[in-house]
Amino acid sequence: MTLDYTMTTAPQFVGRELGMTEWVTVGQDRIDQFAACTGDHQWIHVDVERAKRESPFGEPIAHGYLILSLVAAMVMELGVVPPDAATALNYGLDKVRFIAPVKAGARVRMRANLASAEPQAGGRMLLKLQSTLEIEGEAKPALIAEVLCMLIAKQRVPS
Repeated sequence: MTLDYTMTTAPQFVGRELGMTEWVTVGQDRIDQFAACTGDHQWIHVDVERAKRESPFGEPIAHGYLILSLVAAMVMELGVVPPDAATALNYGLDKVRFIAPVKAGARVRMRANLASAEPQAGGRMLLKLQSTLEIEGEAKPALIAEVLCMLIAKQRVPS
């Protein structure tokens, strides 16, 4: 982000691209760890040999929710939290669409545009990011999502 991006100026960035993240590899180890964490051990994700034989994709694919879970860290990497914010909270999603599967070993990155920046009570700012998670070398993205992020201003300390 640029030096003039603050909670006050965020509305001026609406309609602009915020940037793109570095590539993240979604390896089989990550997929297996996600399966262990969530209990979703569907064979198309975790049984490499069966996925090679029976999957329409020819190999295991990542869980959709694993790919979605990468978005929070990617938002931080983009620098969406300006220096005058104390923190940012994941405020949810307005829309998510899983477009293409992410095969084990593929790399993904996020590209985001600021769709809206709405001041809220208590020195907060609600951001909506139009986010696309691209798959390296693929024409279609893994997902598109409207990501909501609540910025919370730093508290002023009385002097």
